[in-house]
Amino acid sequence: MEKMANLPYRSWVEVSRSRIAANFRKVRDAVGPSVEVAAVVKADAYGHGAAEVSRLLEAEGARWLAVSNVEEGVALRKSGIHTRILVMADCLPFERGALAEYDLTPVVHRLEDVAELDRVAASKGVRLAYHLKLDTGMGRLGTRAGCDQILEAVRGRRNAQLEGLMTHFASSANYASPQTERQIEAFEAVRGALKQAGVELRWVHLSSTNPIAYGRRLAWGNMVRAGHSLYGYISPAKENAPPRILEVEPALKWKVTILAVKDLPVGALVGYGGTFKTARPTRIAVLAAGYADGIPHRMSNRGKVIVGGRLVPVIGSVSMDLTTVDITDVPESAAGDAVTLLGREGDVEINAQQIARWAGTISYTVLCGISARVPRVYV
Repeated sequence: MEKMANLPYRSWVEVSRSRIAANFRKVRDAVGPSVEVAAVVKADAYGHGAAEVSRLLEAEGARWLAVSNVEEGVALRKSGIHTRILVMADCLPFERGALAEYDLTPVVHRLEDVAELDRVAASKGVRLAYHLKLDTGMGRLGTRAGCDQILEAVRGRRNAQLEGLMTHFASSANYASPQTERQIEAFEAVRGALKQAGVELRWVHLSSTNPIAYGRRLAWGNMVRAGHSLYGYISPAKENAPPRILEVEPALKWKVTILAVKDLPVGALVGYGGTFKTARPTRIAVLAAGYADGIPHRMSNRGKVIVGGRLVPVIGSVSMDLTTVDITDVPESAAGDAVTLLGREGDVEINAQQIARWAGTISYTVLCGISARVPRVYV
């Protein structure tokens, strides 16, 4: 085992540059040369570190990055990122000036915002490209307007230029539901009407990781938005899904040091509320991370970690800064050893999807929930 004397952190994440690069290339190979891959690096690249990941992807030839809000886009520009950046969600009135200043491409969700975007671009003396999002059935962001209303909003704008059309699927991994097919039909109806009216769209994109991985080619357009897959995850599909055309590997490992080891007698209570009672003489290890670091509280008495290449159970309640595990079956463990919260040791692996099952959540939450106080180390 690694020892604390050789480790600079109490808890840390190791991010594999080569894995992220390989996953990006696999996505690009899956969709082929006629489809652009927009790499989604929102939410600090799903907890992997947006600036470092974006630099890596830019070097791999990514021509588009996608973020959630203007603040994330500005941070990437200040980090030296030059490739195009799509701002997919937030573009509040006080942020619009930054779109032109930092060369960001916004997604417009309301037709009334087009005129304001045109005004802001004119005031800056620039032409600003934007993508229009259609709500085809997600019931969240996006316009539900028909072709005539869209034409009225977008035509005649000298400084705000409609460049792309997009939507977002609600149930793309559920092959028992017709929702995705209905969303594709609704999207294509608007897209076709716009084309017939003479509107040329440079970019058309509907799909994130699941429609890529399961080969829903009709939903690709000429751009796809790869997020979860870049970091090594594809959500399991429901019902009669076609074979996957994409396989990726997790890029992140999360490790923590053992602060203390002690022996407890039969009948000892462990942690807040005494929710665990030892049924045998038990050796415990107290780990230097808790829910403030991102270990889900619902891992209490149900999760596992890897110690010395073996799965051991979390016992008692996960607290803010500490987590207790039962190492009775790994008696050689000692204070200063590094253990694995997420990752692989030998033949034993815990990934974000497994943690999500223990915690009753989703793998996105696990990855994005790793606290900023946990250092990221790039390997």
